[in-house]
Amino acid sequence: MTASDLVGCRFRRTQRLTHPEIAPLPAELERYERKLDARQEFLTLLPTRRGLGDGRSVPFVRIDVDGTAGIPELTTLEGLAQSADLITGAVFEQDGWRVRVDALVKVESGGYAPIIVSNHRVARPSRSSTTPVVATNRLGLSRPLAAPFKRRNHSTDGYRLAMAARALSGVGLDSGLGGQVGQDRGRVFIQPTAPLQPGLERALAAGFAIQPRRLKECATCRFWPLCEAELLATDDISLVVPGDRARSFRERGITTVESLIDASEGEPSLLAQAWRDGIPLLKREPSVSFGMADVEIDVDMEAYLDKGAYLWGAFDGERYHGFATWQPLDSVAEAENFARFYGWLMQRRDAAHAQGLSFAAYCYSAHGENHWLVESARRFHGKVPGVPSEAEVQAFIASEEWVDVFAAVRRQLYGPGGVGLKVVAAQAGYQWADEDVAGEESVSLRRIAVGRGADAEQARQRLLRYNEDDTRATAQVRHFLRAGAPGIKQEPR
Repeated sequence: MTASDLVGCRFRRTQRLTHPEIAPLPAELERYERKLDARQEFLTLLPTRRGLGDGRSVPFVRIDVDGTAGIPELTTLEGLAQSADLITGAVFEQDGWRVRVDALVKVESGGYAPIIVSNHRVARPSRSSTTPVVATNRLGLSRPLAAPFKRRNHSTDGYRLAMAARALSGVGLDSGLGGQVGQDRGRVFIQPTAPLQPGLERALAAGFAIQPRRLKECATCRFWPLCEAELLATDDISLVVPGDRARSFRERGITTVESLIDASEGEPSLLAQAWRDGIPLLKREPSVSFGMADVEIDVDMEAYLDKGAYLWGAFDGERYHGFATWQPLDSVAEAENFARFYGWLMQRRDAAHAQGLSFAAYCYSAHGENHWLVESARRFHGKVPGVPSEAEVQAFIASEEWVDVFAAVRRQLYGPGGVGLKVVAAQAGYQWADEDVAGEESVSLRRIAVGRGADAEQARQRLLRYNEDDTRATAQVRHFLRAGAPGIKQEPR
């Protein structure tokens, strides 16, 4: 058992043990490759010896478990016995679980601190909080210093640190501290591990499921075909009401789709009937509508993990405009690309105003766009010409000229598969050129796109094409709503 087994689906581990012949999906392999890349980047930054002023007369002992022969668990214990300053690739096994630790660092107060590498953003700049931080290239050589950051917690990362701390405690070498390295590989954020133990204890005590339940993550799981067949055979309610949302129904004995239909529970029962009938969307009210402006532009953004936004796309009703950078993010290149996009958008708005015309820019689910509009302004204003201030961006986001189409859809439509852009656009008659670019695939394409050669150029074109489809699909959904969502009924029957 590993830390990831304790997060999300509690049946996945059972399936993995029962069906080892089922290979990971391409998306899983890509995710694993990104983890390996992150670890390698971290390892190359770690010190291998003491520097000037560190007292070179005292040897710096670093043991790389991955690069040694033998059993990694035993090599880890041998490194601890040697009192090594730094142990990379450490592995512990205890009480039926196994945890891999990217580094163990000896601390002055005694014992070791486990360090894990994650592709999450593990901390954010803060004006009101501080967190102990040490540079990766000084790990084991310098003391952490308070820096203006606030930690962000992710369950899997917390479980890994808590497991490693327990294992160290078992050999009397737990320092009570741990560290996380996020998307910025050059910083290690230090934290106490004791507060993580209750969460790990609850997760371990929860045990594992003996039968499947549909969750959001099922859509990208290699075992879904097996689980789906079993759920269909039992007509399980999670086919319509996934995860914990079905708990209140189960507690009342409503455990199947058919029993939910018969229960006359309002919208949930209508959703169940729609699922049974293969109907993707329903109207909440008899009439569906959407506002209109004289000048309309649909916007979609692509970001790489939490590092930055590399592509801002806009469709003006006639032509797609893509603003992209394939250079490293959190850089001048990203700032200049954002400035080009925002300047172009504001020029279109100002030109409309100058002609006495109304203007609106639309996106589908504004959370991501809002985040990167504000974050880009916050990071780059005053550093690169053309980047707006945070206040200017906030004013635009709050105005009636920035419209979230998803919010309007959600108010008026619902369906058993949700009301995501692809679901609604399909009913509006729109089809993507590349259906498989969303999510994991887009992250993988970005990694290829920053390279060179034919593969990189092909990846760039696919990302631009997919972004264009998202903007055009958003426009199509708007027109669909204005037409009253033709073909969509208020009730499934």
